[in-house]
Amino acid sequence: MGEITRIVLLLLGILIGYTIRQIIAQKNANSIEARLKTKINKVKEETKKLILEAKEKSSKIIEEAERQVKVQKEQLNRFEERLLQKEELLDKRQIELDEKEKETKKLIERIQNIKDEIEKIEKESLAKLEKIAQLSKEEAKEELFKKIEKEAKEELLSSLKKLEVNRKEELENKAKQIIVDAIVRYSRSGFSEVTTTVITLPSEDVKGKIIGKEGRNIRHFEKLTGVDLLLDDSSETIVLSCFDPIRRAVAVLALEKLIKDGRIQPAKIEEKIAEAQAEIRNLIQKAGEDACYEVGILDLPSEIVHLLGRLNFRTSYGQNALSHSIEVALIGATLAAELGANVEIVKKAGLLHDIGKAVSQEMEGSHLEIGRKILMKYNIEEEVIKAMQAHHETYPAETLEAAIITASDALSAARPGARKDSLEAYLKRLSNLEEIANSFEGVEKSYAISAGRELRVFVFNEKIDDLGAMKLAKEIVRKIEEKINFPGEIKVTVIRETRVTEIAR
Repeated sequence: MGEITRIVLLLLGILIGYTIRQIIAQKNANSIEARLKTKINKVKEETKKLILEAKEKSSKIIEEAERQVKVQKEQLNRFEERLLQKEELLDKRQIELDEKEKETKKLIERIQNIKDEIEKIEKESLAKLEKIAQLSKEEAKEELFKKIEKEAKEELLSSLKKLEVNRKEELENKAKQIIVDAIVRYSRSGFSEVTTTVITLPSEDVKGKIIGKEGRNIRHFEKLTGVDLLLDDSSETIVLSCFDPIRRAVAVLALEKLIKDGRIQPAKIEEKIAEAQAEIRNLIQKAGEDACYEVGILDLPSEIVHLLGRLNFRTSYGQNALSHSIEVALIGATLAAELGANVEIVKKAGLLHDIGKAVSQEMEGSHLEIGRKILMKYNIEEEVIKAMQAHHETYPAETLEAAIITASDALSAARPGARKDSLEAYLKRLSNLEEIANSFEGVEKSYAISAGRELRVFVFNEKIDDLGAMKLAKEIVRKIEEKINFPGEIKVTVIRETRVTEIAR
């Protein structure tokens, strides 16, 4: 019995639990359904709202579209009106053209009638002329053409000859004008070449201080600078002599500093020479930079600029080497601009063409070869090297720029006032020229004139004929080129005179 009771109670508990679970599940279902219903209602409200907004936007779009359609209709109407007006205008013009065409046809007909009458008259006149001249039309035409051709040919040859002469004169004048303009615009002053510098001493006491005890000061100064000091007991001047212009400039500056300081002794001499060397280095650098700025070349290595500055202390036949280089660059730039060459290449080559002279006293070889090596070392453009190496015609002028540099170098050296000689060198050159001419057989006398730029040679008439005179002139020129170094050119003129004398009695 107890067992049955437990089973009944168990079944009853299961039934009660199931019922309770169903009730709870029903409640949960009701709550989910309520939430879903709430969400559905909310979605419906949002949907209605969106539909209303869409209707409003669509109505606005429709209104805008209707407005645009209306505007386009108005534009189309105006366009249609303009087309109608143009069509009417074209119709009017067509009518006018038709009328003009009719008038033109009438005019053409009249012209044709006149032309026919003229041809008829020409035929009648030609027949009469043929009858009178006894020549056919073809024969008369051929005769007339021959005459016209002959006259035209003579006039054409005369005109061509005149044009050729005028053109040649015009080109020569133009070339001369270009060269003159280049020289006048960029010519720079030159100064005489010297190897000594004179300093005036303030008093006799200073001279004694410079010499020092047993001459130790002057010997120490000369040893450090490499410059000779020449003192004269009878004057208050001191002469500094040296073939190296930079060493001489250092010595002059150092001596001026010592004189100003007043304390002249070996230690002070060393100090002032060091100061002078530093100042001269700065002057050299500044001179190189100023030259580059004047020419307009700012991409050169600093070592090249320094070498350019050294040229400021070098001279050639009295012409400052740096001024000459600047002048060649500027004259060349003017010629290059006129001839259509590369102006930058010409300016750089002109400025650097004598760069080898800056160190030619310290290295073996000509300044041209030294300059080429320097430019190649610092990777200067090949076009610049080709242009600078041709300025003494040792290398051929491979480019137009090279030919311009050669011409510019000659112009700068040969222009009046560019180079000056000492009196002794001038007289020696004139004497050498006359000696060379007189060394040839058959020469009676010779004269060097025009500052040594022309040599006139008089020969014996019975010893040298005309052909021999031409040969003699070439031989003299060849010997001058071998024996004498000279700027510019020397003109050799051989004069052979024939005199016939008769006496009337």
